[in-house]
Amino acid sequence: MTIAKEKCVVGMEYEVKEAGTDIVADSNKGQKPLEFIMGKDQIIPGLEKALVGMSEGESADIMVKATDAYGERKDDAVQVLPLEQFAGVDLKEGMTLYGQGENGQQTQVIVQSFDDKEVTIDFNHPLAGKDLMFSVTVGTVRQTTLDEMNSGVVGGPASGGSCGTGCGCH
Repeated sequence: MTIAKEKCVVGMEYEVKEAGTDIVADSNKGQKPLEFIMGKDQIIPGLEKALVGMSEGESADIMVKATDAYGERKDDAVQVLPLEQFAGVDLKEGMTLYGQGENGQQTQVIVQSFDDKEVTIDFNHPLAGKDLMFSVTVGTVRQTTLDEMNSGVVGGPASGGSCGTGCGCH
């Protein structure tokens, strides 16, 4: 089966690097395939668009520009907060912290720096502003079930599943 823009479930193996480097940013090679539903914005837009037309067993190297991946870096996404807001946290530069955003969604921040009064955190995705090179192999392609289309969850809501392991999920 060939990948369509929507209404199909794709299982794939991937490795992603910042374009022009050999540093692997994320990979599921040798692990469980990443499964997602096309047309549900479960992976970054540039990768989803490039997968359309690929078939089971097909491999490709796919360049995704920053604007079609995690977007450009936003300077206003860097904030300086009082150290007191991080009471009990053993801060380290470069560490990732998770919290709850204004609308209840999970938020990820990177600690850029800190001193005895303030902490500078970055709300940008770590890959924001970077062009990405994906090496993918399509493992499976199948039509979605009605439950999957309605719930947006591979396997349907009864499976307790999610959109995948983390690569490119929104």
